[in-house]
Amino acid sequence: MNKPRSFPLDERLARDCHQLADLSLCRLLLMNNALLPWFILVPDVDVVELHELSGEQQQQLLTEINLISRFVQGQFSPEKLNVAAIGNIVRQLHIHIVGRNSSDVCWPGVVWGVRQREAYEQSQLEDLCRELSAALPAGTAIFPVTAKP
Repeated sequence: MNKPRSFPLDERLARDCHQLADLSLCRLLLMNNALLPWFILVPDVDVVELHELSGEQQQQLLTEINLISRFVQGQFSPEKLNVAAIGNIVRQLHIHIVGRNSSDVCWPGVVWGVRQREAYEQSQLEDLCRELSAALPAGTAIFPVTAKP
C-alpha cells in the first residue's frame, strides 16, 4: 500500500500533468501532451537538488527512474530516452523521462516550450494506466485520471 504524500505539488506540474501514481519515493506524473511519451517523477522530499537527497533516497530515485524508463522503452519504443532534472522555472525537484524519436514534433530540439500539443483523450489515458498498472510493483495504486483540455 502506498503512503499518502505530504508535499504539495508545484501548481505548474499539477496544471500541465496527469497524476498517475505514488511510488515509494515519487509521485508519477504524465505530461498532458499525447504527442510525446513524457513522464515526470517528483520525489516526496523538501529539497531542490539531487545531491541534497540522502544516499538511500538517491538509490530509490534511481530505481524509480529505471522502472519508468523501462516502461517508456517497452511501451513506446523510442529511438532515445531523455532523463533530466532541470528545474529553472519549476524549482520543485522533478525528473523528466521522455521518449524521443526523430519523427516527433520537436525533434531535434528540446521538449520544453513546444507549442504543438495534443491533450490525451480519456481512452488513451485508460489504456496507458492499464499498461502502467501491469508494470508497477504489486500494490501500487493508479489514480483515477480524467482527460483535461
